[in-house]
Amino acid sequence: MRRPPRRAALAVILILAALTVSLTAQRLPPSVSPRHYALWFAPDFATDTFRGTAHIEVTTTRRTTSLTLHAAELTFDAASVTARGRTQTARVSFDVKAETATLTFPEAIPSGQAVIDIRFTGILNNQLRGFYLSTANGRKYAVTQLEATDARRMFPGFDEPAFKATFDVSVTAPTNNMAISNGAIVSDLAGPDPGTHTVTFARTPKMSSYLVALLVGNFACRSGASGDIPIRVCATPDKLPLTAFALESTEAQLRLLTEYFGVRYPFGKLDIIGIPDFSAGAMENAGAITFRESVLLADGDRASINTRKTIASTIAHELAHQWFGDLVTMQWWNDIWLNEGFATWAESKPISQWKPDWKIEVDDAVNTGGALATDSQQSTRAIRMKVDTPDEINEVFDGITYEKTAAVLRMVEHYTGKEPFRKGVSSYLNRFAFRNAAGEDFWREMTRVTGKPVDQILSSFVTQVGAPLVSVTSACQGGRTRLSLRQSRFVGAPGAPAPLPQAWTMPVCARPATGGASVCRVMSAATDTITLPGCGTPVLVNPDATGYFLTEYTPAHVRDLAGRHLPSLAEVDRLRLAGDAWWMARAGKYDIGTYLDVAGAMAGDTSEAVVDEIAGRLGYILNDIATPSDRARLSAWIRARFSQSLAAIGVTPKPGDSDELHSRRATLIGLVGITGGDAAVAAEVKTLAARYFDDRSALPGTLVRTVLNLNAQTGDAVLYDTYLSRMRSVSSEPEEYYRYLGALSAFPGQSLMERTLALTLSGEIRSQDVTRPVFGAMGRSDLRPAAWRFITTNWDALTARLDTFQGLPGVVAAVGLFCSAAEAAEVRRFFESHPVPPAARALQRALERVETCVAVQQRQQAALTTWLDQRTAGL
Repeated sequence: MRRPPRRAALAVILILAALTVSLTAQRLPPSVSPRHYALWFAPDFATDTFRGTAHIEVTTTRRTTSLTLHAAELTFDAASVTARGRTQTARVSFDVKAETATLTFPEAIPSGQAVIDIRFTGILNNQLRGFYLSTANGRKYAVTQLEATDARRMFPGFDEPAFKATFDVSVTAPTNNMAISNGAIVSDLAGPDPGTHTVTFARTPKMSSYLVALLVGNFACRSGASGDIPIRVCATPDKLPLTAFALESTEAQLRLLTEYFGVRYPFGKLDIIGIPDFSAGAMENAGAITFRESVLLADGDRASINTRKTIASTIAHELAHQWFGDLVTMQWWNDIWLNEGFATWAESKPISQWKPDWKIEVDDAVNTGGALATDSQQSTRAIRMKVDTPDEINEVFDGITYEKTAAVLRMVEHYTGKEPFRKGVSSYLNRFAFRNAAGEDFWREMTRVTGKPVDQILSSFVTQVGAPLVSVTSACQGGRTRLSLRQSRFVGAPGAPAPLPQAWTMPVCARPATGGASVCRVMSAATDTITLPGCGTPVLVNPDATGYFLTEYTPAHVRDLAGRHLPSLAEVDRLRLAGDAWWMARAGKYDIGTYLDVAGAMAGDTSEAVVDEIAGRLGYILNDIATPSDRARLSAWIRARFSQSLAAIGVTPKPGDSDELHSRRATLIGLVGITGGDAAVAAEVKTLAARYFDDRSALPGTLVRTVLNLNAQTGDAVLYDTYLSRMRSVSSEPEEYYRYLGALSAFPGQSLMERTLALTLSGEIRSQDVTRPVFGAMGRSDLRPAAWRFITTNWDALTARLDTFQGLPGVVAAVGLFCSAAEAAEVRRFFESHPVPPAARALQRALERVETCVAVQQRQQAALTTWLDQRTAGL
């Protein structure tokens, strides 16, 4: 499963009950296991319900008078068991809290083979989970999202990943509706009722229950193939023209991943389906992958480079899951990293070959930085953690599972070498095909194949909490540079209690900043040394940015690297240098002036990723560290340092500009025009926006979002109405729709902000999109208190629209944008009376972010004033 993109911001029948009751994930006894399911469904769009039958072949290891299955929000009309030719009618009892149904029989059934038959009915809910309703163009769709514990809302069964079985699926649906499932269609017959047809699908290979998929509705598909695997990309008919890029991406990447893994694609056919209402980014159902429309559909000619990358990487992620997750599945959700972390790591494999100009290795380095940011919190968790309840399971679909695991895997791959690592991965997939595995299974196989201590490295990162910090000092001894290394856990808050001593087993490399061969060590003790030939040149630790750790140089060392030696550093090394300098300042290890000197030295950097890294940090410093009296001086410094870079490429795009240049231009416009408050840039952007209103081909897609946002910042109610009208008129174009929806939050004034937030309650925007206006409003430091009042005043109505997988945690995470002790206390008081079990960890992290922001203010405000006194005279 792919989480929604971070910039998008990120149930039981009554969702309010789900907000106050944490359900237990009842583990079923291992004495009964399924071998095969035959499932039939009949959705009824007139009543928003469905009928179904389940014929489940099971194996029992002992005599018993009862069988327990998972079932939630289902009504059983009949239930029986057949064993050794004898059929018994079952008495059914439900445990709503445990989400189970127990079938009790008059006489014990013997050990061995048995068949359970159940006829049931269920609800096509509006909570984006289980078998649920989606709507588009005045029509209803019945679609599924079963991960992690929602197969039990679609059919009774054994809803745990270790209970793998084969599935036969059939559906009776209205004649004018297409049906899609995991297998290819083997028959499509009229009836049995007038106006219906019954579609039967091929039997699946062995797989877990959460991977079952069924979609019924008015879809249209674009067809292709990769080798002998037929591929379709499907969407609502109005969006069929937006499927070409997704099909091209799928065809190329399925071929490349098959070659890389050395294991044939396991599921015979592949459907890729865009769903109008969808809680996650995408879901890896075997052979029938479902997507949120915004990460699948785009106009290939006008789409921004970020949208094209998002579509390609999401497709790559879900395709990788067909091996990591579907072919080989974790035993239990505590090892979900074996699914999601590996799919995140694998995303870059096909894209780097298919689109080498995208420089995916830089995106990987950016994502490692994001993982380290998440891992720098005291409330972070280990990659593997104990989970029992559905709420706990859902909350581990986070940056630790995805980005941290992927970053650690890239580190190990760099250490072992790419080809030995690939061979180990292939061997693991072959050994555990159509089975379940634990983390130990993976790292033992990798150790065996590569001959290197992968087990020691991975076990230390999977089981330990937090991010390593490698502190570096250097000395010249006998014509050689001796680096003294010390590792500890990094906590990114000034004044935080010192963490307990920790040590990871990890490869650490270093080389002279001017180039040359790297010298590497596998560091496992608290301290170690690396010796390099020669003296006088500052040393770069973690070259190529593949190590999963932060590096603490002395302030003089980091200024030297960012000064005269900057031209010698590769793009990923400059990116990591900027990131490390920021985190050392944020944690109070450097004065903020050290970071600003590094940022200023990189003002002319030609890497969009480096400029974007710096731009985000400068926005934080301006809004959350600088005093009101210092903000004007800091804005002036930003204009002075970065406007020259923007002037060199121009605000107005030119024919032939590359995607990289458009991206850097967009970042610099935001930095100089918004953070720096440059009125001339804002005026030029208004001209670009006017051109775009007249002709959508007047701007490259990569520039549009920034132009619309900056233009909105000085807009009025009339311009707001124009944006709102355009948003409504482009609802069939996901990227364009979200450009305008996102820009509504940029308009000034409380009244327009409240109009935007009111959309979350009106039903005009989909429930999956509620977090966008909430994050946008909370991101406005001037309007944040008013936004919080709106949220708390309308809490019940707002949360009634939210799914519990991403929606509720996303809204709760928005409170982390506060930056005062009083606001933190207010948030705590509110959630004491409005508990949010599905977002408990999200709330803990958000409150820590607020408290950290306050600590950074206290540590760095005076240092910022002093630095501005020294650097801004005459500006």
